[in-house]
Amino acid sequence: MSVPIYGLDKELAEKAAAKYDPQREAEAREWIEAVVGEKLASDSLQESLKDGVVLVKLANKTVPGFNGKPNASKMPFKQMENIGQFLQALDKVGVPKAEQFQTVDLFEGKNMNQVVDSIFALSRHAVKSGFGGPLLGPKLHEKREVAFTPEQLQSGKNVIGLQMGFNGGANASGVSFGGRREIGGQDPGKRS
Repeated sequence: MSVPIYGLDKELAEKAAAKYDPQREAEAREWIEAVVGEKLASDSLQESLKDGVVLVKLANKTVPGFNGKPNASKMPFKQMENIGQFLQALDKVGVPKAEQFQTVDLFEGKNMNQVVDSIFALSRHAVKSGFGGPLLGPKLHEKREVAFTPEQLQSGKNVIGLQMGFNGGANASGVSFGGRREIGGQDPGKRS
């Protein structure tokens, strides 16, 4: 049974629901099932992940050196500890805080968009860290250093761009300076 929400919470929930993409959820679900090797228990992604057990298993498979211990207890604080372990794994693999969800986003179903985004981010960062499994979404960019020779740097200084040296025939005629307009080089208030 869900608790009715009102006011700003209701508006935010409606806005999040309007942006929610079921296709991305389905992709995340398929990826989780493929990596963990088991079907999720519920048709609801939130219900399947809420206890954090699957998330800890997912982190153990994708994050090098992570060895989380999922707790199968039905007590809410134990379930939140599992979610916390998953968030620690996201930190360890390098997922930026801005791409991570908060525990309540999943546990209370407040922001499932962010949960799905975090799963996509885990996939990208895990593959970059050496995870050999499937990739969910686009690959992270790889930093590529470019080195120029001194001759190449010098030749770049000798280029005159189109924006330099041409004013398109513009001049200062009819331009106002300090609240007065000069016409023909004279101040109209000072005629001789």
